[in-house]
Amino acid sequence: MARVQDFLTDRVAVAPDSPALSDSSGVHWSYAEFDRASDDLAEALRAAGVQPTDRVLLLVENCAAAVAALHAAWKVGAVIIPFNARQTEGEVDKVLKHATPAAVLMTAHVSPDAEAHGARMGASEVSGAFGTLLLAPLRSDPDPDLEDVAVLLYTTGTTGDPKGVMLTHDNIRFGGKASSALRKMTPEDVVYGVLPMSHVFGLVSVLTGACSTGAHVRIEARFSAAKLHAAAMDGITIIPAVPQMHAMVMQYTKEQGMERLGAPKLRYVSSGGAPLDPAWKRKAEAFYELPLQNGFGMTETSSGASATDNPIGSPDVSVGPITPGTEVRIDAQAPGGDGKENGEVLVRGPHVMKGYYRNEAATAGALLEGGWLRTGDLGKMDEHNRLHILGRSKELIIHGGFNVYPPEVEAALNDHPQVIQSAVVGRVKDGDEEVLAFVQVSDTDRPEIEDLRAFVKERLAGYKRPKHIILTTALPAAPTGKLLKHKMIEVLGGDLP
Repeated sequence: MARVQDFLTDRVAVAPDSPALSDSSGVHWSYAEFDRASDDLAEALRAAGVQPTDRVLLLVENCAAAVAALHAAWKVGAVIIPFNARQTEGEVDKVLKHATPAAVLMTAHVSPDAEAHGARMGASEVSGAFGTLLLAPLRSDPDPDLEDVAVLLYTTGTTGDPKGVMLTHDNIRFGGKASSALRKMTPEDVVYGVLPMSHVFGLVSVLTGACSTGAHVRIEARFSAAKLHAAAMDGITIIPAVPQMHAMVMQYTKEQGMERLGAPKLRYVSSGGAPLDPAWKRKAEAFYELPLQNGFGMTETSSGASATDNPIGSPDVSVGPITPGTEVRIDAQAPGGDGKENGEVLVRGPHVMKGYYRNEAATAGALLEGGWLRTGDLGKMDEHNRLHILGRSKELIIHGGFNVYPPEVEAALNDHPQVIQSAVVGRVKDGDEEVLAFVQVSDTDRPEIEDLRAFVKERLAGYKRPKHIILTTALPAAPTGKLLKHKMIEVLGGDLP
């Protein structure tokens, strides 16, 4: 069976001295140095008792040593669990209890949170060509059912039992090659790696895609609009990000008195993790002076199921045609569907997960007969066979008996020149659902709420207009930059009647 680390072996054979990874801690590795670093760490894991099909928890913020840790675990034959070090003790403990890893690695040199987790676990330093990490050996038993599994990715959320998505080596290899082909990556490319590698977008689309081609990944531990701007001006050729990151770098550049990025070598910009709206897409393309590509995927699909390849100025705001090797169909009879053309998006292909680890009930609920995955997203196909995502089925708002899709309301708000980004959620009240809008604005350029109401009145039917609009300078977001809609009311809704 082909393994993810075979991409690294192939690159070392072809171009050992070409640049592979650099990071904010000062690391600059060629592919040969990357290979040696992962070999050293694999030996450290074996010395700690890690065996094939054991689990290794990696409490991580982005750095080159963490990428070496991924490959070290795979070289041992273990399953790696990348988990954001900024998660709380309780969240980490849930994963420890559920996955029963044989060891925990922590990237303490780039993360105070990882250092704190290491201290409470009694971890010790291990050093080698990979640098220095913290390692805490634990007791565990190999699980032969994981022989083909490369990664367990635990889905976000702080309540209930965690769900570990089992992605096989074949899943990740397919996803990495698909992402590389989509972006037309070459060994000359320099990819900006700020998307967390504890998330499928950063792990598969960025890291695995680059390694499969021999591109160079410039890794950043935490997102900063200023750092992304500086990197773009210093030779970055590919920027994969989520809309919130694009919005923040656009705002940062505006505050510096510039309307355009003007990056000399940038050739490809993509957005994922949330729907685009036409006005915001036009703004982004004018800013980058490049087409903004979009796509659809999720942890359970290990890569995008669809993606665009549009020229600049295209009015297309779909998530593109279906990617080669992937199948998609729409279940209009599913909850949230209209019985006709809108419904739940179902996906099938070689990138679909094996299932949820130690959770047969959740696996049975997600994987249907014939290998179809229920995504929980509502969508439709247009006349050009392009997929449009209408929103999460769980986020659909039913107001006055009518379906309100939050992305449509957000698009209307985001079209306002003083709006950075917005998040629309529903709230049950008096037997109905109200439409609530949380709108991020600048301290120095705030619109009036009544101006926003008048603005959306021209763009939305009455039942779609927000009942309440809350202005803020920051919206709750995950480390990926993805907005946490389930946190909006809790964090920002204190003054709601």
